[in-house]
Amino acid sequence: MRQDTLVSLLGGRRGAFDATAPLIVFVLTWLLTGNSILWGVAASVLCAAAIAAVRLARGTKPRAVIFGLLSVCLAGVIVLYTGRAADILLPRILTNAASALVWAGSIAVRRPLLGLIVGALLGQRTRWRSDPALLRAYSAASWAWVAMYTLRVAVLTPFWNSDEDEIAVIGGGVVQVLLSYPLLIACLAVSGWIIKANLPGPHPGIRHPRAVDEAAPIRPHAPD
Repeated sequence: MRQDTLVSLLGGRRGAFDATAPLIVFVLTWLLTGNSILWGVAASVLCAAAIAAVRLARGTKPRAVIFGLLSVCLAGVIVLYTGRAADILLPRILTNAASALVWAGSIAVRRPLLGLIVGALLGQRTRWRSDPALLRAYSAASWAWVAMYTLRVAVLTPFWNSDEDEIAVIGGGVVQVLLSYPLLIACLAVSGWIIKANLPGPHPGIRHPRAVDEAAPIRPHAPD
């Protein structure tokens, strides 16, 4: 499996751009208009609407497009309600916290999300779950994704809590960009290494799940 393929499945460069562009537009507009929250929200929503229109025209699934647009609108509503520009970061903190919990929960119930994603990508569905080695490898590698979402929460929260609006908004915006695609690439590299390290030497790899009976050593018949 190529890393670029998994990046594409998870949103990839396009997903990172769609997630960060409205935030960057909010920050720039907020600065250029003398810290006007109304102008910042309006610009970010218009940016998200333009991105949504382009994605729909190019055949992106409507559900993903609508979710992205609604998330930007929700952030705008929160900021307008509280009157605090730093609250533009709050939905991102909450969604990353929720993602960390979901990924950790999937490991706990022995259905690691990384395995489900890769299995769907490779057309295996859940056949990999019959392979104990792959199940262990995907479970171990999924912790890298829990760590990624947790790191985002840990880094963004202090900016959101800052009493200085410019530090919170500008610093949080810059950090959000750094924690998007670059961090995703790092997470892919680490999770790929973890999968490889957890598979035994004779294992054929993630493209070829083995059932329990196939993985077991062949024992000679005892003499009669």
